[in-house]
Amino acid sequence: MKKIKFSLALLLFTLTMLSSNAARARESKIGILVFPGFLTSDVTAPIEVFGAAAKKSWFSSYEVLIISATDDKKVTSEEGLTIIADTTIDENMALDVLIVPSAYEMKPFLKNKKLITFIKSQSRSASWMASNCSGAFLLGEAGVLDGKKATTWAGGEGGLRKAYPKIKVQFNTNVVIDKKVITSNGGPVSYEAAFLLLEKLSSSKFAKEISELIQFNRLESVFR
Repeated sequence: MKKIKFSLALLLFTLTMLSSNAARARESKIGILVFPGFLTSDVTAPIEVFGAAAKKSWFSSYEVLIISATDDKKVTSEEGLTIIADTTIDENMALDVLIVPSAYEMKPFLKNKKLITFIKSQSRSASWMASNCSGAFLLGEAGVLDGKKATTWAGGEGGLRKAYPKIKVQFNTNVVIDKKVITSNGGPVSYEAAFLLLEKLSSSKFAKEISELIQFNRLESVFR
């Protein structure tokens, strides 16, 4: 009888430790913002790259969270993809990485004080901040890009420089990394940005591993 009790106690202890370890394992969070009319690939590219990486032991400490910029967790992209977010910007959270997407019409989001405050707040503690396409305007509005090199959608660089003179806008460049901020042209280039960020968070070897896993390496220009 004592052996049975001991075995049960050991089992409970083991399950508790496993649960505790699992909780600690996901201690780093990669947040990806979504809002109505977001451009699909700005969001799905980092979801695919970091989602695949998070299943690997070498990146298991990271968890990918989709964060709605509105009270509604159900958000539909410009192209018609509906996503159910994990949480909203109303919830308290500490992110290691925040990725900001774009939309064809950015004015409503640039005027959204709650959203800008959220981005600004996260930038104070996050290890990395990132944007795809015109998401750079949101980082610019939050002051994240002041004094830094950055880019936006191809053709929109002049508008970014005019709107935020403190940004060192780079023209005709797919991805720009300055300190702990990465900006990209968005669209398909969102994949390139995601892989470069993954490389910064892990290594070039692991980034290449995920590229091969999702067969993105078939595009020879990514890893030469």
